[in-house]
Amino acid sequence: MEVNKDLVLKALSNVQDPDLRRDIVSLNMVKDIKIENKNIFVKVNLTTPACPLKDNIKTECVNEIRKIVGDEYSIQVEMGSTVTSHINEMKEKLLPGVKNTIAVASGKGGVGKSTVAVNLAVALAKDGASVGLIDADIYGPSIPLMLGVKDQPQMVGENPNTAKLIPLESYGVKLMSIGFLIDNDTPVIWRGPMASGAIKQFMTDVLWGDLDYLIFDLPPGTGDIQLTLVQTIPLTGAVIVTTPQDVALIDARKALRMFQRVNVTVLGLIENMSYFIAPDTGKRYEIFGSGGGKKAAEEMGIPFLGDIPINPLIRVGGDTGKPIVIADPNCEESKKIMEIARNMAAQISIRNINAPVIPKIEILNP
Repeated sequence: MEVNKDLVLKALSNVQDPDLRRDIVSLNMVKDIKIENKNIFVKVNLTTPACPLKDNIKTECVNEIRKIVGDEYSIQVEMGSTVTSHINEMKEKLLPGVKNTIAVASGKGGVGKSTVAVNLAVALAKDGASVGLIDADIYGPSIPLMLGVKDQPQMVGENPNTAKLIPLESYGVKLMSIGFLIDNDTPVIWRGPMASGAIKQFMTDVLWGDLDYLIFDLPPGTGDIQLTLVQTIPLTGAVIVTTPQDVALIDARKALRMFQRVNVTVLGLIENMSYFIAPDTGKRYEIFGSGGGKKAAEEMGIPFLGDIPINPLIRVGGDTGKPIVIADPNCEESKKIMEIARNMAAQISIRNINAPVIPKIEILNP
């Protein structure tokens, strides 16, 4: 039997992306096949570098090829990525080069939304994605502190009407926050339209370049500012952060309904402060209750992206500008956050692959 590219492709058509539920050949993920002597090389590009099942897919590729060619061939599978893009005319106008925009939201304050947003952004960057983060919490900007950035962004361009801000960067994440532009003790006393205008400027007047993911850390709640922002921002989707207790879950449901009303896909729910493991005994304490986030996600019909335990190091990381996924990458909390970031990236790919294609209507001259 002659081993050729068609034979290898036939073998790879048996490999499915578990999230997208289609084989990698029909998804156009197989980018290269080379056969030299007894060596087979295959390049596979997944829909995100943060794919949670990358190693499983690679192993399955090798196994399916092996079934056809036998043991006499050496098989090498290289895994790459081409992040899927949210197709949206407004997004292309406001943010050319940005593939996906994600809001991190909460129905109420105090659930650790900004901490989660920061760690998700850094986690995606650690996995190899190009990531930006906008601090959309105009009245309580915390991103500068949490990522240890004290500089001010520089301007490029001599014409004040066309000049752009260069985003600052920390741990591989491009950043913009009103906190970079005002003194720490200066309150932002603006009405809703001014705050929304500032966020829009963070999109249009900043040189973001090419990004796989641009994350917005939204203000807590579901009021006028939040509604205006989600209507202004061309979002790929949103994630909702909650804690296990009932009062937080009630507000999480309100946040879900807000996104539903403005036709924004909710990518999933994250439960923060889920439990605490005592460092001296290893005993687990469920301080705010147990399983509320997962149950609420099931009731709301949205994915449950994962839970994050309480760890004082998370708070320390936020205060010192060193997120826990950087400060202690091997701890349980960091592993949970990395898993959640990958689950979120998978949901973005599912949303983009399954998004309906709206045909352009060509208007003919009479």
